Amino acid sequence: MLARPAERYGPVAQAASAAVADQNWPTHSLYVVATPIGNLGDISLRALHALQQCDTLACEDTRHTQMLLRALGIERTPHSLLAVHQHNEAQACAEVLSRLHQGQRVALVTDAGTPAISDPGARVVQAVQQAGLRVTPLPGASSPIALACAAGVVLAAPLRFVGFAPARGRERADTLAQWAQCADALVLLESPHRMADLLSWLATLGERVVTVGRELTKQFEQIVTAPATQLQQALGPQPPQGEYAVLLHPLAPAAPDDDAQSSAHDDLLRALLAELPTKTAVKVAAQISGAARNALYTRALQLRPTHEP
Repeated sequence: MLARPAERYGPVAQAASAAVADQNWPTHSLYVVATPIGNLGDISLRALHALQQCDTLACEDTRHTQMLLRALGIERTPHSLLAVHQHNEAQACAEVLSRLHQGQRVALVTDAGTPAISDPGARVVQAVQQAGLRVTPLPGASSPIALACAAGVVLAAPLRFVGFAPARGRERADTLAQWAQCADALVLLESPHRMADLLSWLATLGERVVTVGRELTKQFEQIVTAPATQLQQALGPQPPQGEYAVLLHPLAPAAPDDDAQSSAHDDLLRALLAELPTKTAVKVAAQISGAARNALYTRALQLRPTHEP
């Protein structure tokens, strides 16, 4: 019979505390704790210890966090859990600061992944920093990073994380239009009930390569890389659950415009053609400019003085 999650992870939680308890865990500190985005095995030793030892867990959803704690074999009293979500984040900052000033260690967690990265928490972190108190990140699972490392993107261009697009209306359309024009690699997130709309927009991007990840780290994880026009077919039917991470690969650089490159060397060619035969002028121009000799020769024939044979 397979062991229940609490039976499997309980000993791990105890081992984690033994492994990291002697590290520096200062009081009056906010610990930003990344939790798994699906696979419980992605929990870190430091995160396990923080979830056990911090005086307060500031949670996006206390019920969800309690489920996670029980799965990991950790028991916490309801009093030690404080709700901090997008609807009360501004007010909850005051309670977090109060507990920190009392000398507590407060762990900030969301339902999955890294707090303050397209999840609640940024206001709390900012308030703690402005109060002159310590913020300690405990890195871990993050769907944008997970997708980026699976996409095989050669970063000739920067990798930009842009998060969720606005939900609807002109603001959404304008944001998507801006992203379509950006040459950098872009990582965005989308909820399942808006994915059909996003796929319709992606189809307008032509041959730009896109990587889509769904249910990352979970049993039915799906990662697909395809040109934007073929993405819908490559993904197949999409169930109405499972958050998506989407990576737009960098735009390919535009092919060089030979005419524009040649015309950029017109002054040099004219000066040389005034003193030298065409072939010699082209040879010297190529040596000076580094431009392709064939393109320079074609341009030289266009610029050549009419009296030259």
